[in-house]
Amino acid sequence: MRILVTNDDGIVAPGIRALVEVARQFGDVLVVAPDSPQSGQGHAITLNRPLKLRKVDIFEGIDAYECTGTPVDCVKLAKNILLKNESIDLCLSGINHGANASVNIIYSGTMSAAMEASIEKIPSIGFSLLDYSFDADFSAAKVYAARIIRRMLDQPMKECKLLNVNIPACPANDIKGIKVCRQADGTWVEEFQVGTDPRGEKYYWLTGKFITFEPPEKDDNDVAALKQNYVTVVPSGHDLTYYPEIENLKHLETIS
Repeated sequence: MRILVTNDDGIVAPGIRALVEVARQFGDVLVVAPDSPQSGQGHAITLNRPLKLRKVDIFEGIDAYECTGTPVDCVKLAKNILLKNESIDLCLSGINHGANASVNIIYSGTMSAAMEASIEKIPSIGFSLLDYSFDADFSAAKVYAARIIRRMLDQPMKECKLLNVNIPACPANDIKGIKVCRQADGTWVEEFQVGTDPRGEKYYWLTGKFITFEPPEKDDNDVAALKQNYVTVVPSGHDLTYYPEIENLKHLETIS
């Protein structure tokens, strides 16, 4: 198998090293990742400057390239330049330092890289660990990433091409199992810290906290399952159509 590994935390992040260690069990691995952290880039692509790829010797026995662009740029360059549109059997993104549950999938560079591959009909999985620390312990994440990849290879996805996998930050023995569930309804309550730079110009630094709108009794969503120490698997996609509203908007077709 040919497996593409990427991320948004940068090619030297411990999370991608952990994922490469898992991926190499299943086939030939190509790593293409940003040369610097790209968290929160979402599905951004670079149009205002040229991109560069540099081969790096980071993962023993594996071809790896750092890219000056975004996570999505990495996938595009891997497919079109490095592999010259040859087939990719699986795309793995992560392991992200921090959660990508609920609405975070929209902002996540990790998940957008996997989503870009899924748009190209490549089965893709984004992995995230609920620990933002650079020194996070990825041992449990590696165990469950390997189990999920192995099962998905044995029983491939049919219509869906993208999985959003989040892993609790706890020892493997404390994880209760895997729960396939839906994306929780939530949002970020945003705040801006205001300051002044050395030149006397005012700046704004985005902060905030995540909140969920899910009732406490609802446990069929990723946020609730993660709180119970389950690894969550959310089948995802790029179709943003809100289907229930189509019929309600048919009256717009009568406008002349």
